[in-house]
Amino acid sequence: ALSGFERFPSWMWRNTEIRDFVEWLRGHNDGRPAAQQVGFYGIDLYSLFRSMQAVLSYLDRTDPEAALRARQRYACFDHAREDSQAYGHSASFGLEHSCEDEVIQQLRDMNQRFSDLSSTPGMERDETFYAQQNARLVRNAEEYYRTMFRGRVSSWNLRDSHMVETLQALDRHLGAADGLPRIAVWAHNSHLGDAAATEMGEAGEWNVGQLMRDRYHEQAVLVGFSTHHGTVTAASDWDQPARRKRVRPGLAGSWEDLLHQTSTSRFLLALRDNPALQRLAAPQRLQRAIGVVYRPETERQSHYFMARLPQQFDALIHIDETSALEPLDHGPVWHSVEPPETYPSGV
Repeated sequence: ALSGFERFPSWMWRNTEIRDFVEWLRGHNDGRPAAQQVGFYGIDLYSLFRSMQAVLSYLDRTDPEAALRARQRYACFDHAREDSQAYGHSASFGLEHSCEDEVIQQLRDMNQRFSDLSSTPGMERDETFYAQQNARLVRNAEEYYRTMFRGRVSSWNLRDSHMVETLQALDRHLGAADGLPRIAVWAHNSHLGDAAATEMGEAGEWNVGQLMRDRYHEQAVLVGFSTHHGTVTAASDWDQPARRKRVRPGLAGSWEDLLHQTSTSRFLLALRDNPALQRLAAPQRLQRAIGVVYRPETERQSHYFMARLPQQFDALIHIDETSALEPLDHGPVWHSVEPPETYPSGV
């Protein structure tokens, strides 16, 4: 079930935690009516060419003539040879024709196909929804890869807006069958905490947490995670192998350092509707964000930003010492955990 995750960072989904969760989820769903089963969905936009293939596979089964039209439109990308960044670079700088019009036309066709369906839940509606969302991903990813060469803020905002569009579409789709779906969204703190309460917002960035609060108000509950030290699975740079890296102790004065000083191994801070705790946590402090790339040698510049915790999250789970996610494919260097830093090399 996880074999399709091939691109960097494959370990984000191809790991023992997800494997065990998927196995548990299958047992949980066995014997339950379809409307009571729990699904597992992706919301990011890094699958430009794989999503094109998903649209074509669906149309090949259901409407060969529409499949031919879709192939003619998606052939616009052939010069990129399934390299998303190469497409974005050539289209952004006018080296090749942009495929914007073609992907918009295909999305319109898929939207019309979905709207023509009966509203009755069932396999046909699920499969068409899946194809429609892949067509929307292609449209948004095409714009994302063109934009990423113009600046971080605009490409970040496009990506998180796509995630929120996906969540809203999923909410409507599941709501047609069940009335009031409950959706748990798993993503990095940088996506789920309210960007308006951080340096990100001051720089013009928004994120999933902020947009979901804007749209769903009190129905959206933003939960963050924090750690002081331990190990983490991350690469040293984009497209490099997964490594098991030691996490430096939180910087003095940071949220991580403050929570570590409680001498409690793990706990939850319930910040929403807790005025006393909100007052205690009111001062702005540094907060660490470790994603798929971790550079401890430049940690302050690369991984810390200022944040107002009570406005950023409704709750925060602190695990003082964390342990690295275990990939299903360890790769050549994952087992050799980095040694602790000592003076003078760690200065």
